[in-house]
Amino acid sequence: MSELTPFHFAFTVDDIAKAESFYTGVLGCTLGRKDTRWIDFNLHGHQITAHLVLSMAGEASNPVDGDQVPIPHFGLILPWDEWEAMAERIRQSVFSFLIEPKIRFQGQPGEQGTFFVRDPAGNALEFKSFKDSEKIFATS
Repeated sequence: MSELTPFHFAFTVDDIAKAESFYTGVLGCTLGRKDTRWIDFNLHGHQITAHLVLSMAGEASNPVDGDQVPIPHFGLILPWDEWEAMAERIRQSVFSFLIEPKIRFQGQPGEQGTFFVRDPAGNALEFKSFKDSEKIFATS
């Protein structure tokens, strides 16, 4: 049997402190990186991110390392070579990147390759990769 590929899922919350309490205290998630408007949690090896959104009027987004990240979104954490191949397939398609492939949190815990694209229905998808999978939930 092959190793499970971790997924990433981002969702909205209206109270970041209550979300942290629930996901860590009730579900037993461990904390990853956090900001005043978002928190990464480790949900049994999968990365889920709660983004604070006070109003769902219009399209919601949060600033993350210089980009306006769409909320909600979901996607996969891929091995590096598969992440690069996915980016190339999108470049060769009729679809455009919502956020171009880049290295986020460069030189910091959780450094990752990331890009966003929308599916034909308009759903935002994020594909990310870590050169070291042990760093998915790194805080230091």
